[in-house]
Amino acid sequence: MHLGFCTLESGLCQKKNVVNILFKNCWIISIGLLTYYFWGFNAHYPGWDGEGFFAMGSMVGHGADQKLLFETNLYYEAYTVWTDFLFQGMFAATAATIVSGAVAERVKLTSFMIFSVILVGIAYPWAGSWHWGGGFLNGMGFADFAGSTVVHAFGGFAALACAIVLGPRAGKYTANGVRPILGHSMPMAAIGVFLLFFGWFGFNGGSVLSVESASVSYVVTTTALAAVGGAVGSIIVGWGLLKKPDLSMALNGFLAGLVGITAGPDVIGTTSSILVGLIAGGLVVVSILFFDKLKIDDPVGAISVHGVCGIWGTLAVAIFGGGDLIVQLTGIVSVCAFAFVFSFVVFYILKIVMEV
Repeated sequence: MHLGFCTLESGLCQKKNVVNILFKNCWIISIGLLTYYFWGFNAHYPGWDGEGFFAMGSMVGHGADQKLLFETNLYYEAYTVWTDFLFQGMFAATAATIVSGAVAERVKLTSFMIFSVILVGIAYPWAGSWHWGGGFLNGMGFADFAGSTVVHAFGGFAALACAIVLGPRAGKYTANGVRPILGHSMPMAAIGVFLLFFGWFGFNGGSVLSVESASVSYVVTTTALAAVGGAVGSIIVGWGLLKKPDLSMALNGFLAGLVGITAGPDVIGTTSSILVGLIAGGLVVVSILFFDKLKIDDPVGAISVHGVCGIWGTLAVAIFGGGDLIVQLTGIVSVCAFAFVFSFVVFYILKIVMEV
């Protein structure tokens, strides 16, 4: 999936900025895993009392023969603490990758590097512990199977805050309207999307936390159906609003459907998963055009794909999967507001200190 993000961002940006994009992705996956090892993993999973709000801890000193994490019934027989560390460490890095695309082509490299360490090392495990770490959202019954809110909307609203603080690229918005700044390689962008599509089978399928065939096969099926539903939805809505077919909208439609189903691929029906994707695909087109109206520059559509469609996917669990609507809304507001405020404050300080 990180190869997919890397390729997608590179393709949708100008040729002169490709090396910068690639360098940021090298940094993100490296620092994401390291911060998760030294701090984030045990801060993410402080315990299972249903009361936690903030916890701390590290992987340092964990022995190779350690028993299953916390000896809870969450973990199947062959699913060890090390398996979960590697799996969730990639989720953590994804939160910063989402921001990378939204601030592409106008952020200072060193500023982004510092911000990503803080976001992945502190903010992501803090918010994630509220749900997956046995915190207050877990106690309320909040349902987010693989992270429509906890990973994607978190990253999307962090990206929104940074894009607002940073401002648009020079020449993007003019007196005559929006001036498109085209990506240099649509084949590269398309390859990135299909890599992400394939990787999502691990993202969602792996969240079953076992290789039990019935559960995994069901989850990857609903995931695939939502993805293609998203593509069709974005193609139809994009063609209708723009009066011509738009490849970038179609590609983001796949991702919109994938983000949309991520909260409930285990509980949403197969036919309903197509509808979830169709709606997400339409939403992502409208959202991208809406943010352009507001002059919030997002070169890859990350805010719309991950933020807006992450919210929709979490609500879809209440609509199609039997979740509690009020609880789902509480989780959305808590995580998104925290991600936005935290990122706005940190990035604004970096702007003052380092002139991002």
